[in-house]
Amino acid sequence: MSIFDTLESDVRSYCRSFPTVFTKANGAVIEDEQGNRYIDFLAGAGSLNYGHNHPAIKAKLIEYLQQDGLVHSLDMHSDAKRRFLEVFDRHILWPRESEYKVQFTGPTGTNAVEAAFKLARNATGRTNIVAFTNGFHGVTLGSVAATGNDHFRNAAGVPLHNVTFMPYDGYLGEEADTLGYLRKFIEDSSSGLDLPAAVIVETVQGEGGVNVASWDWLRGLEEICNEFEIILIVDDIQIGCGRASTFFSFEEAGISPDVITLSKSLGAYGLPMSLLLMKPHLDQWKPGEHNGTFRGHNLAFIAAAEAIELFWKDTDFTRQIKRKGRLIKERLDAIAARFPEVGLAVRGRGMVWGIACKSCPELAGEVSRAAFERNLIIETSGTDSHVLKLLPPLVIETELLEQGLDVVEQSFEAVLSDRAFLEEHDLLEANR
Repeated sequence: MSIFDTLESDVRSYCRSFPTVFTKANGAVIEDEQGNRYIDFLAGAGSLNYGHNHPAIKAKLIEYLQQDGLVHSLDMHSDAKRRFLEVFDRHILWPRESEYKVQFTGPTGTNAVEAAFKLARNATGRTNIVAFTNGFHGVTLGSVAATGNDHFRNAAGVPLHNVTFMPYDGYLGEEADTLGYLRKFIEDSSSGLDLPAAVIVETVQGEGGVNVASWDWLRGLEEICNEFEIILIVDDIQIGCGRASTFFSFEEAGISPDVITLSKSLGAYGLPMSLLLMKPHLDQWKPGEHNGTFRGHNLAFIAAAEAIELFWKDTDFTRQIKRKGRLIKERLDAIAARFPEVGLAVRGRGMVWGIACKSCPELAGEVSRAAFERNLIIETSGTDSHVLKLLPPLVIETELLEQGLDVVEQSFEAVLSDRAFLEEHDLLEANR
């Protein structure tokens, strides 16, 4: 491990939680150089919805490379891009009666968010963006300005401007009308809120702690945006591509965002790719006005098209995700019921789930460490890293999913039976 400590920046993070050297992966299992096999409940932070090295996708990539297929092409036309656009239109946009133009941005999610903000500001002539408490949209300067967590904001090094934060659904308690709060600020010319160019929202705040917006709340947010001619941006970078069960996370809410950002599992194989979907009237760019060297990653086009062909021709994949999601919820509810003394809260949708402990934020991290010792990779999220977040590949076999959930329960049991941990966090009395 010394080469990493010697040469790699201290900014590295995931390797600190999972300190081993990985060498191989298949499906929902990763192997390290000692031959230890780990169940993956992290899935590339949501970039590997279809698992590691899916054989059909791998075969398409190898075939393309062996034929000397074009890999890099800026934004020039390529047969790989054409196939992706045709497949995306045929199986994703057309069945949902969605009319969007597609803009390929730089390779990561934050590139898509930056482009969305620039587009909204140019289209409306306004500068302000409304974002929500606990939201996460990236760490480049524009997107981190719309990210709530001060851990990321403080690293910017400059003041962050032109974003106003409003309370997310449930942030002020179940009874609070956070949309009424937003509406009041928009309507009142003395509120201090400049009429925004756009509102950006995650339907489930993954990095923010698996906070879930209700369908009614999302519909109400769309109504406000339509009424005041504000562009509605849905950030589907982590929760899209099936994570919430449908391809777009908002489908069951029945809304039609003006702009959608996609990345992470869009590349289907862990390959970097991001894009904007925009209503046609918003496509006001001049040629080359927003560009980037890596907009033409043809390997990602090949992988993405193959994944869509494999999984999104009908609704069967959605049914599988919902079934596995119900299993996860049932098991997490049982864990929360087993340890009532620490006040665990379960929340999620589809196959993104969290189990939170605000009374002892350190618990989630300790459980993550205990899980890694038992060959399960699982991360934490939330303001205080107080939420254990489950992001298994959507294609994980049910038996393997059950095994991973067994490890989650065993890890909670191990941590909450550790007298030293209980004493350190004043939980000993509660556990008697």
